[in-house]
Amino acid sequence: MMNLSDFLQHVAERRPLDTPDIYDFLDRSADEARRITAELNGSYHDMDAIRRLLARLFGCEPDETLRVFPPFYTDFGKNIRLGRRVFINAACHFQDQGGITIGDDCLIGHAVVFATLNHGLAPEKRFSMTPAPIVLGRNVWVGSNATILQGVTIGDHAVIAAGAVVTKDVPAYTVVGGVPAKIIRRIDA
Repeated sequence: MMNLSDFLQHVAERRPLDTPDIYDFLDRSADEARRITAELNGSYHDMDAIRRLLARLFGCEPDETLRVFPPFYTDFGKNIRLGRRVFINAACHFQDQGGITIGDDCLIGHAVVFATLNHGLAPEKRFSMTPAPIVLGRNVWVGSNATILQGVTIGDHAVIAAGAVVTKDVPAYTVVGGVPAKIIRRIDA
């Protein structure tokens, strides 16, 4: 039976998620994540209580400077790494099986989606998933309703416009927007 350490090694190697053992592990993990997020999202909690619930969800203590406005959604929760002074606004979705790393001083707007898995395109491969991490550098601002897809790295001080769908890496000090996101302008440092 697969455990968390085995799973994290498997996704770090970007190997497909396509075996009964992996599906069973993902089902068990999703069940735990749903229980914790239901508790988090079901009533008011002060920021210290939110961080305690997120510690259970993440399997590690988040930084004391983390601020999250629920509701917060994830179907895994064990492959999220957050820096210092991160703010996550309401209704964000973290599909973190492939890994999500958010650097110091990042701002995540309302209803942002981080999707680290992709399904096979061929009909016979549709249930096979391929993981790839999402990495945000320092001081990144992600506008509301943006979607960041698997394998994307966003450079330091970049801005993702509201509603953007980010399908490829974003250089530091740039603003991107649109579907798919394209560079709109550079930011003077």
